[in-house]
Amino acid sequence: MGTYKLQTKINSLQGEIIVPGDKSISHRSVMFGAVAEGVTTVTGFLLGDDCLSTVSCFKQLGIEIEQEDDRLIIHGKGWNGLKEPREVLNVGNSGTTIRLMMGILAGCDFHSTLIGDESIGKRPMTRVTKPLTEMGAKIEGRQNGEYTPLSIRGGEIHGIKYHPPVASAQVKSSILLAGLQAEGKTTVVEPVQSRDHTERMIRQFGGTVDTEGSVVSVQGGQILKGTRIQVPGDISSAAFFLVAGAIVPNSSITLKNVGLNPTRTGIIDVMKEMGADITIEILEEGQIEPVGNITVKTSNLKGTTIGGELIPRLIDELPVIALLATQAEGETIIRDAHELKVKETNRIDTVVDELSKLGATITATDDGMVIHGKNKLGGGVVSSFGDHRIGMMLAVAALICEDEVSLEQKEAISVSYPHFFEDLDNLM
Repeated sequence: MGTYKLQTKINSLQGEIIVPGDKSISHRSVMFGAVAEGVTTVTGFLLGDDCLSTVSCFKQLGIEIEQEDDRLIIHGKGWNGLKEPREVLNVGNSGTTIRLMMGILAGCDFHSTLIGDESIGKRPMTRVTKPLTEMGAKIEGRQNGEYTPLSIRGGEIHGIKYHPPVASAQVKSSILLAGLQAEGKTTVVEPVQSRDHTERMIRQFGGTVDTEGSVVSVQGGQILKGTRIQVPGDISSAAFFLVAGAIVPNSSITLKNVGLNPTRTGIIDVMKEMGADITIEILEEGQIEPVGNITVKTSNLKGTTIGGELIPRLIDELPVIALLATQAEGETIIRDAHELKVKETNRIDTVVDELSKLGATITATDDGMVIHGKNKLGGGVVSSFGDHRIGMMLAVAALICEDEVSLEQKEAISVSYPHFFEDLDNLM
């Protein structure tokens, strides 16, 4: 704990880095590996706190998982192989773990209880507990299942057609994971398509899923088979260096082996729209997940408007996009981003407050923010408030600050990027 003095007033960033494995894919590789029949081998697994929480929970559910560095061997037991945990399942800070795992547990004929840290205790769960209850799972929690701890007794569940009010990959994935075990067909109709890692992974494990735009369906009773997964680099982690490369003078950074799933590349579209100097080298188009190298150079940026169907494709990158906008000429408007209020922090208020401390001209709106560029940033004491993405955004902001910047709650960054500062140092 305490404060950490950040690097400020950097004149150049140069070099190549390999960002950590994709967080979303790492989580799902363990979950699918656990409920598949046979062995699943995962390489490039993200050794962040969130993904390790998923590993821990599935070990408690009776799954043998061997780990050597970023390589996992998961001994899957099929849908009926999970066993009732003796202890409460603690997901730590991981919203993905708790929401997706509920979909799996909804079909398990035993009792389990899920808790998390203080941040998880404030995050809304009804968006998942409601459809799972409609499918037949018995779920109880604080405020009628809105908040943890959550108690689940699964078992015989049936397919439903569900229209989530907000496009959310976590909600969709939870329902699909339950649907794979349910009687009949399960369909999720989203307002716009959210990230599709779950659908891709169902196919990789030998299952069938039907997708048509933002409508996704699975048949129940599918048997999944163990497989090999190479986890690509996480574009949400790469985002911090994409922005750093664009705003720090005299910079050229190449990010290697980054996942380029089209449901996740909104940040690249926005940066190009704002005039960023970005080039992409596609390495593997035909993989389950497309992968490539991204090079970014110091750029002359202009403001833009970000909203609508683009938002689900860059929801996690919006804090660092807000920073990018402080260095663009003119006004940038971010709208339709209500989801930012229910992340690890209320990211709208936190981004606005912390960047304002550094001298940014930025105001919060009900569903986003308005940023007036181009701002000179000064210095001050800022905090991650326990949110990994806020912490990394502020570390990138410090690179262009004139004065000293100190960061409180730096340790939150290890949730998704344990070697963030090491990689940053290597570019200086």
